[in-house]
Amino acid sequence: MTTYDYDLFVIGAGSGGVRAGRVSAAHGARVAIAEEYRVGGTCVIRGCVPKKLLVYGAHFAEDLADARRFGWNVPDCAFDWPRLRDNVLAEVDRLNAAYTTTLDSHKVEVILERAEVAGPNEVRLASGRTVTAGRILIATGATPQLLHFPGSEHAITSNEVFHLPTLPKRVLIAGAGYIANEFAGIFHEFGSAVTLAVRGDAILRGYDQQIRDRLLQISMGKGIQFRFNTVFKSIEKQSDGSLLVEFTTGEPMTVDCVMFATGRVPCTDGLGLEEAGVVLENGAVKVDDDNQSSVPSIYAVGDVTNRVQLTPVAIREGQAFADTIFGGKPTRVDYGCIPSAVFSHPPIGAVGLTEGQAKEKYGAVRVYTSDFRPMKNVLAGRNERALYKMVCDAASNRVVGLHMIGPESGEIIQVAAVAVKAGLTKDAFDDTIALHPTMAEELVLMK
Repeated sequence: MTTYDYDLFVIGAGSGGVRAGRVSAAHGARVAIAEEYRVGGTCVIRGCVPKKLLVYGAHFAEDLADARRFGWNVPDCAFDWPRLRDNVLAEVDRLNAAYTTTLDSHKVEVILERAEVAGPNEVRLASGRTVTAGRILIATGATPQLLHFPGSEHAITSNEVFHLPTLPKRVLIAGAGYIANEFAGIFHEFGSAVTLAVRGDAILRGYDQQIRDRLLQISMGKGIQFRFNTVFKSIEKQSDGSLLVEFTTGEPMTVDCVMFATGRVPCTDGLGLEEAGVVLENGAVKVDDDNQSSVPSIYAVGDVTNRVQLTPVAIREGQAFADTIFGGKPTRVDYGCIPSAVFSHPPIGAVGLTEGQAKEKYGAVRVYTSDFRPMKNVLAGRNERALYKMVCDAASNRVVGLHMIGPESGEIIQVAAVAVKAGLTKDAFDDTIALHPTMAEELVLMK
């Protein structure tokens, strides 16, 4: 019987890798995890956690303005970007230490250097040392996709945005997805002039048409600019530090910051995967339902597989891997009915099928909506309206999709997702007494 240095070697200490390593060790496996940057991965270090903290900070712009209508004598307030930035980065430091402590407490060996696959059961470390493992788990995540054209090196991505020395007065964001729209709202609330350059003719593809149309309407009403069907031609840095941006069509722009938010691609370059026989599909590790690659001893979880690029999904995959391989409890992730949120201003929550998707699947559907002005907005004198939408299979009246835009949509959709996942019907919602006065009560009052 072959003896290995470890039962499991994890490459990448993000959400999926940390969960897989910790749980595998708890099941009795000898585990090591390698990370070339910081423990915690994209979500904790340069993604959803610090971004959500910026979102919280951005909301104070409207909250402070609205407070006057609620009787508070709020003076004109100035925003201090370095203070928020440094506080957010300090929280990232705390989380990095907490994740490391968790791994240590489970006796997972943490190796802070780059690791590459050297064979089906071999890993080569940056220091030159080679170790062996019965199984190797690839959990290296994804990285921002870059655009390439003359001067594109002057742009930043979501990786660098948390470290900006000063708040740019004029920001141009390339993209139309959730990252682009979230940072558009953040920068706008902080006082920057924001423009989104969209290659196509729509934002947030994959979300329900009515919901994304509402976000576009609200965003434009706030003063965020959109340039659709726009392709970059060049960026030229000027003597004053500003950036002159030219497009293939339309007028050029002068801005202080260009940010690429054009999607994310799996981190597989230079990992030695193909040389070891691992099949990649569009740069992602191709795996089966048990997270196993084409090489039986090599597995992958999280964004590096490009299945569903969400932190909770990576965590579930890491848990399923550990329970299946080392826990004696075969487990597979159910990818149906995954809730999602866009932390725009206002936020979006969604679970299940859009109206269009439901029509394609079921033919006949029933759609119920509630288009209302939240009570807080009424007293604040803010005209912004929320929109809730329920999509049902006409034959069974089962709720197959819920979509909303409005304050706290991300919080509300998490609970509502349980009902959709459980296969409840519209009647179950109708039979539930409303909790008044709340925004969430509109879920049980829709007609």
